Formats: sequence, structure tokens, C-alpha cells
Amino acid sequence: MHKEGKVVPLATTLDRGARAPSPCLPVLLLQVRDKAALQLRQGLQALFDNADDTLFEMADKASGRLDQNLYFEAMRDVRLKRKSIERGFLDTFYDAFARIGQCDALASLVSAQLAQQDPALERSVAVQAMVDRVLSRDGFLLEQLSLRFETLLELTIELPRNPLGPGSLCGFFLQAGRDLGVGPNVKLVLLKLFERYVLRDLDLLYGEANLLLASAGVLPELMPAPRRRAEDRRHIARRAPSSSALHESDADSAGQAFFCSLQALLEPSRGRVAPRLQTTRAAQPISTDDLLRLLTHLQHYVPAPGEPDDFKLGQQLEQLLLRVSVRSGTRRRIATADEDMINLVELLFAFIQADDNLPASLRALIGRLHIPLLKVALIDKGLLSRGSHPARRLLNEIAAVAIGWDSEGDEQRDSLHLRVERIVQRLLNDFSEDCGLFSELLDEFLSFSQDERRRNELLEQRTRDAEEGRARTLLARERVQQVLNLRLRGQVLPQVVVQMLVQAWSQVLLLAWLKQGEDSQAWAQGVATMDGLLGSLVPTADPARLLEQVPGLLKALREGLAGVALDSTATRDFFLQLEKLHLRACGGVLEPEQALAEVRVEDDIVLAIADESTHVPCSPVDDQEPALRQVERLRLGSWVEVMDDDEPLRCKLVARIDSHDRFVFANRTGLKVREWSRHGLAVALRRGEVRLLDDGLLFERALDAVLEQLRLQQAR
Repeated sequence: MHKEGKVVPLATTLDRGARAPSPCLPVLLLQVRDKAALQLRQGLQALFDNADDTLFEMADKASGRLDQNLYFEAMRDVRLKRKSIERGFLDTFYDAFARIGQCDALASLVSAQLAQQDPALERSVAVQAMVDRVLSRDGFLLEQLSLRFETLLELTIELPRNPLGPGSLCGFFLQAGRDLGVGPNVKLVLLKLFERYVLRDLDLLYGEANLLLASAGVLPELMPAPRRRAEDRRHIARRAPSSSALHESDADSAGQAFFCSLQALLEPSRGRVAPRLQTTRAAQPISTDDLLRLLTHLQHYVPAPGEPDDFKLGQQLEQLLLRVSVRSGTRRRIATADEDMINLVELLFAFIQADDNLPASLRALIGRLHIPLLKVALIDKGLLSRGSHPARRLLNEIAAVAIGWDSEGDEQRDSLHLRVERIVQRLLNDFSEDCGLFSELLDEFLSFSQDERRRNELLEQRTRDAEEGRARTLLARERVQQVLNLRLRGQVLPQVVVQMLVQAWSQVLLLAWLKQGEDSQAWAQGVATMDGLLGSLVPTADPARLLEQVPGLLKALREGLAGVALDSTATRDFFLQLEKLHLRACGGVLEPEQALAEVRVEDDIVLAIADESTHVPCSPVDDQEPALRQVERLRLGSWVEVMDDDEPLRCKLVARIDSHDRFVFANRTGLKVREWSRHGLAVALRRGEVRLLDDGLLFERALDAVLEQLRLQQAR
């Protein structure tokens, strides 16, 4: 139990932690630790400063007096214990740095929580979701920081074992608040606040730590990641303002500047939106807020997939503006800046609709987001300049997951198609001017896509393991064939011995190579036993020596054949005939009916392996051909589309077996669907039977293409 009466200032705690003995920790690491502790302390203070307001709002919305009292008691408990929680968090944080590389806070947290009751399980799931969101957003910076820690400390530090990792920080927080006497709902609320006020700014913490280490010469060659917009972090402790105030306070100067730089390029397109209304110079521009209301009205009439698509945004706006003009008695038009934004977003969606890297069905769904994305761009110009903007990320995430979607499936039952359809419909139905809906839908979609990605990655790993195992089997077969051909080709030998070596003993050697390797004792013994068998068939002038060697040879043969489960009858017949051969080698004379057939091994021995695919011969390819260079640049995870009969098939490169020149592709669910050699894939690319898909970020590709198009038009 913490004694609440003995509370010390948090600054004292920080100083105490900074002076705590940290054996073997470099000064640079201590500097990183202290800077991080300062930011974490500020985040915790903001968390508890806002916890009162959040719990009060929950109490105000509670349906009964009992629930209200529970929230009021929770407010009191949090006020009393906030200092001990802050102190406990920082103590654990400093202790984790002292034992860096040895603790796994997230793993211990999850195992402990799963062992408890259902509310604890719910908290564990919430923590994992929080960790996944941080890693998806700031994982690149954290990986760089872990690499620099490893270089500085000369030891391996996995991401879950980094004290600054989101899993570790969540573990520290839950450990510090273990004695907090509040219900599970309140603990979930505190976790959400921890994510909002502490985890949300981890990219700033990671960025400053990386900068400090890089400037000190620790892996300075690592490429820095783009940083999130500073305005997103400012005044984080304040309560959320109203919608209009939020728009004003979050005005993105970088996005505004970027859009202003584009307006000269967009000038030739002006006059295409509601052109008849703009011919009168006296027409007054409507405000952006009024335009947003018109667009909100129109988005409810966007045609569903499969319905006749006669919906033209310009025509619809023209009709609405005409009504507004008649009612007000004044000609109204769209302001120049707003019209430029309408034209820009229209060009972006024209690119998306023509982008055949996405399946047509999902392209149609994404196309229905034209008006919601236009409204976001009018509200927040940061959509154009900020890669982390929720609306931009949502579009990119949907496109990234959709690239491998198979149109052969049933759209009405496909989970991805249904999920995207629900997101689109939710935005069309509910999105007015609160861009927070995009953040909510992004979190939900990330949770869905990460779950699906984990399942697919497991199947992909199985496919990859199977292909790598098959490649090792082929290598083993080649080595066994080499050993057999070296000893048997060109020799005249008893047919029964040749059959046994090719059909059975080759399997003994194959298993020894696969299980223990060519340098193992099992492989050496297998080869030595084969050599001993062949040597025992040669007539000898010293029968006593041969008879001395035979028992050991027979024992080795029996043990080896038992390991490959050779049929007992075949084994018995072989050893009976081997006895006759040994008798002949010792100078004995066999009766005519006992004579054994002999064969000359003239051709190379080729061992058969089950489920061995045949490679269709293809025309030779010049090493300098562009298609071959494309194949060489393929990376694991690259997507291609195969023109398979009438229906194209999309598949991803999941394994590249260089030892056997094989590229293995799987579908979206991780199941193997195609396989090519290096030259075979190049020929398929050259013939147009396969095409590479661009899996880059959709919004970025669209924006780059539109800018290039506008610049070319201006150059003309």
C-alpha cells in the first residue's frame, strides 16, 4: 500500500531518479532517459488535469445516482493518488532503464491481465490496440532508436524490451495504478487518456532522442523520418473546443501555403464549376461554411454502387446555387479559393478512378468519398501537406489493403469489401464538419486490417516455410544424386544393390542431410556405409577380413533402412541376396539358379520427389532486358496481376528462393497460387501475361500525378 501522507514533489522524484546509480549506462543514454522522463511527466500531469473533467462529464451523463456516485468517488480517488501514480510510473521507468534489454513489460502485462477476470482481459485488448496504433504511426522512429540503443550498449534490444516502447510505457502506467480503487470502466477511461496525453506525443520523444544520439555520432547515417505537425501537439491539455474554434486553431499554415502555391496552376480550370452563375460580375461569393452545408446536402444523394451514375458535382452545385440566388434575390457564386479546391479534389479522384492498381469494385467504393474528402480539404488544408492526416491515412490504408482483393469472391460476403462499404456509408450519412469521425473510422479500420494482416502473415509464413523446406529438399536431392552418380555411374553392379541404393539408401542420405546437414556424423556414416557395401561386393583374397567387417556393415544397413520404413519383405529379400554376394566375394561358387543379375549404370541417376512442379521451358532472356531488371528489383510483398484466362488474379511475392531460382506468389489470404523462375517471370512480364502493381500510398501517388499534369498544362 502506498502511504498518501508521504508525498514528495515530482521534481524531487525526477532528481532522485537522475541521481540513482545506473551501472554501465553511457552518459548519452542517461541524457535520453532524463529528457524522456521530463516529457512523460508533463504528459501524466496533462492526463490527470483532464481526468477530472472527463469523469465529471461521465457522471453528468450517468443514468442513475449509483453510477454518478461511482464516478464522483473515482474523481476523488484519482485526485488523492495521482502523485503516487506519477511517482510510481517514473520509478518503474528509471528501473527499466537500469535493466535495459532485460525486461519485457508488455509480455508480462498481457500474461498477468489474461490470468484475471473479463474486465482485465478487456484492458489487455485495449492496451494491445493502443500499442498497435503507436507502432503503426511511430514504429519507424522507435526502430531507429532501438538500433541506436543497441549500438550504444552493444547488445540486442527487441522493440518490446525498449523502456520507451509503447508496450513498456503502458505496463508502467498500469503497474503504477494497480492500487487505484476504481471500477474497470474508469480504468479504461484512464487508459484512453494515457493514450491521448502520453502516447500521442511519442514521435516527438523518439525524434528528439534520435536527434541527440545522431548528433553524438551514434548511427548518424540513418535517414530521419518525417515528423508530425507541431500544431497537433500544442495545448494538448486543453479541453476540445467547438467545431468552428477547432478549425481556426488547427489551421495548417503549411497546407495553406502549399495550396496557395497550386492556385496559379489551377487558374485555367476556373469557371467549370457552376459556370453560368459566374458570368455575372456582380455575383457574390458564398462563404465556405455555406458551401460545406450544400455539400453535406449533396453527399446524401451520391449513387450507390450499381446504380446509374448520372451524379455530376458541378451540375448539382449549379442547381443549388441557382436556388440560393432566387431565394436571396442576389446572384451567388463559389469563392475562387473554394473553386480551386473543388477542381483539385476532382482531379485527385479522377486519377483514383483511372488507377488500375486497385480492383474496380473497390475503386467505385472509394470514389463515393469524393464529397467527404472535398469537405475535409475545405475545412483543413493540412490534408494536402500532412501525411498523418486521418482522412488521408484512411484513404491510404483502405487502398493498401484493397490492392490484393480478389474480385472472384462474393462481394456480399467478403469481410474487406463489407468493411469498406460500411466506412463509406458511415461518412456519407454522418460526416458533417467534424473531422474526428475520420480518426474514429481510421482506428477501427486499422484494428480490422491488422487482425487480418496477422492471419494472412501466418499463412504466408507457412507458405514461405514450405517453399524453403522444399528448396532444401531439392538441394539435398542434388547432393545425394551427386554422391550416387560418383560411385555408381559407369560401374557394373548387382541389380539388387543398385535398386536398394537408388530407391532406399538415397532416402537415408536425404534425411541425414535435411535433419543434420552435410557436415554431420549421420551423413558421413551414411556415405561410409554405402562405400562399405560396394567394397564388400568386390572379390577379396582375404575372406577373413571381409567376414570381420560384414556384421558391422549389416547392422548399419539394417538401422538405416529401418529409419526410412522400407517394406520388411523387401528388406529380408535384399539381405538374403546380399548374403549370396558376400559368399561370392569370399571365393564361394554359386549354383546357376542362384546367379544374380548385374547391370551397367550408364545414365545419371535422377531421384524423384513428390509434388515437384515442372518448369515450362521459355525463350532465353537478355540479362539487360528491362523486364529482367524489373524482376531483380522485386521485393518481398510486391504485388502483381496475372492475366489468368478472363479473370485477372492478384498475388504477392512471399518467397524468393535464390538457390533454386524460384519466385513464389500467394493470394491475399497467404495461399500459394503461382511460381516462376527468374527468366520465366521476365518473359511473362514482357508478354503482358503479368504486370507489376504500384502499392505506393494512393493519396501521394494521386497528388504527384495531378501536380505533374498541371505543370505540363502550364508549360504548354
